[in-house]
Amino acid sequence: MAEFTMPSLGADMDEGTLVEWLVGPGDTVAKGDVVAVVETAKSTIEVECFDSGSVSALLVSPGTTVPVGAPLAVIGPAAEPSVHTDAQQSTRPSPDFPPASVHAAAPADETVSTPLVRQLARRNDIDLSTVRGSGKGGQITRADVEEAVTRLPCRIPASPLARRLAQSMDVDLRQVRGTGRNGTVRADDVRAAAEHRAPRAHVRRPPVAAQATSPIRPSAGPGSSGARGPTARSAISALMSRANRDIPHYYLSTTIDLAAAMTWMLGRNANSPVEERLVPAALLLKSVAMAARQVPELNGHWKDDAFVPANDVRLGVAVSLRGGGLVAPALANADSLLLPELMKTLRDLVSRARGGRLRASETADPTLTVTNLGDQGVETVFGVIYPPQVALVGLGCVVEHPVAVDGMLTVHPTVTATLSADHRASDGATGARFLTALDRMLQRPEEL
Repeated sequence: MAEFTMPSLGADMDEGTLVEWLVGPGDTVAKGDVVAVVETAKSTIEVECFDSGSVSALLVSPGTTVPVGAPLAVIGPAAEPSVHTDAQQSTRPSPDFPPASVHAAAPADETVSTPLVRQLARRNDIDLSTVRGSGKGGQITRADVEEAVTRLPCRIPASPLARRLAQSMDVDLRQVRGTGRNGTVRADDVRAAAEHRAPRAHVRRPPVAAQATSPIRPSAGPGSSGARGPTARSAISALMSRANRDIPHYYLSTTIDLAAAMTWMLGRNANSPVEERLVPAALLLKSVAMAARQVPELNGHWKDDAFVPANDVRLGVAVSLRGGGLVAPALANADSLLLPELMKTLRDLVSRARGGRLRASETADPTLTVTNLGDQGVETVFGVIYPPQVALVGLGCVVEHPVAVDGMLTVHPTVTATLSADHRASDGATGARFLTALDRMLQRPEEL
């Protein structure tokens, strides 16, 4: 038997709210399968399972806030029948536990790849036998189910997160006015609808079994007191205050000539399909990641009063959320990704971050964070280090500046790159080596 626990999804996370189960007792899961949706102060995140086996019991009901490390479910051997406990009994269909979250039997269709796909199909009344799988060996993927959803007649346009929230908060999407593009219902629309409706007669309480094992309390839910924005700002405020208090920052800045990089990028884009064309941000992020590999003293974490270098580069990318606040999901192995692959991964990551569909593995332990405010017209940004990291890179917008080349004055595209670093882990000479390496990478864009 193994316990599936509330994961730590960031240095500032002490607790999380279980929004939805994507599996039920008796479902078979594999390591890496998405099994639950958890809301933190900053975002809503899809959480993967840490073990393979069969779901023996669900210990926590949706809407319950639990501390990091608290047991959420029990995972037993795949062949073992479900264990019936008082906590599991509480997950049977009731007004407090949405019926769509508790289907115990998996579909017989063996081409379905994960519990998330099965749950998504159930939630949208999709018959999987009518869906053609585009995955390996004909497996039905999440994208296949989402495409099938778009073909449903009289479909109310809504984001995936909005549908999840509407189900868990018992909100009828037909009664919600969408504020998104073409009237699409967004998560904030659902939260607002839940806040302004008449209060329900019942009060949600956590299962008895869960109360006995950890200090778990029911949450007011994603739609309570309106907004996640103030909550996210409070979380960011607490973490950044601690970072400014405990981390002795030093700051460096340099202006990088991008003439070679931009010329190479434009030439490459002219001979590439539209979906593989690059933007300057891709070159900048790849260069930062490669510089981090060359200067490992800035790529890692400060733990137990010592610097622990990371084995690979997990580049955190700061993303502003539409409802307020920031998240910094990680680009894994960013130094070794090909530029088109990095572009595709970045677009997907940013889209899912703003749609509340990040995975737990994408929020865990970035080794170096980049904040890029170029799209806002900012030329220079000095950031605050996100502990336990020891450095943060700031990138501004690409601007035309006068530069001297071979004794002649000309105008080139340039970018200002800054480094905020932890003086306990490195010094100015190390930071200067990093910025020099970053500049060197951008002068040889064909090697990126």
